[in-house]
Amino acid sequence: MAGPEREAAAGLVVADKFSEQVYWLLRGRIVRGGLRPDSRIDLPALMAELGISKTPLRQALARLELDGLVTTRARSGTYVSTLTLNDIREVCDVRLGIEWVATLRATGAVPADVLQELRAEVVAAEAAAGSGDYEPFFASDTRLHTTIMEYAGNERLRRARAGVEGYIEWMQVVGATGAHRIRGASQRHLAILDAMIAGDAERARDEAAVHVGEVRAWTLEDFAALYGETYRGPATAPGRALR
Repeated sequence: MAGPEREAAAGLVVADKFSEQVYWLLRGRIVRGGLRPDSRIDLPALMAELGISKTPLRQALARLELDGLVTTRARSGTYVSTLTLNDIREVCDVRLGIEWVATLRATGAVPADVLQELRAEVVAAEAAAGSGDYEPFFASDTRLHTTIMEYAGNERLRRARAGVEGYIEWMQVVGATGAHRIRGASQRHLAILDAMIAGDAERARDEAAVHVGEVRAWTLEDFAALYGETYRGPATAPGRALR
């Protein structure tokens, strides 16, 4: 975590970056359960708590609404969105289109040494998960997907991916896809990387599509088992899920 994310996680709002800081602060509260699904956001209380005016708060909420994390109801206010099985389907469909293209474009652009580093991280992370340490997997997972988007060389594609990142993080935190899926995800990550290392863009693209499809199926299955149709807030401590 860096920059505004780190400062927001610490509860800080920097004077010259009000709306950015408020955005990350509220996004963190939503995905980590500090603001429960379908709850009304108390704007005056937030303004008093953070010591800010209405303008940066409304700017942050507008950005969160674009992300789909809040909704505005006429003559009622702004509410935290809910996370449902249909949201998971839609987000995974968006991911499929984005990552199918991004992996194709990134193959041949990511430096060979970076690909080898990513592969070594996946192998080490899978071994650590076997011993009960899952954090290396989540770090490796994030770096792989971030690197592919970075080297795809398409700013619009990157912005589209950023637009669903909040929901992806939310699914992770609520534990919508459990740690028991790590081996399958790791093996697919290796298949993607091996195709990229070989310079086979079409195979890398197809492996990425299979990966997103697998994550979609796993997430729907595990989410339904935990919450049914709709997530209504943490009943226990939040977990982590796969990407």
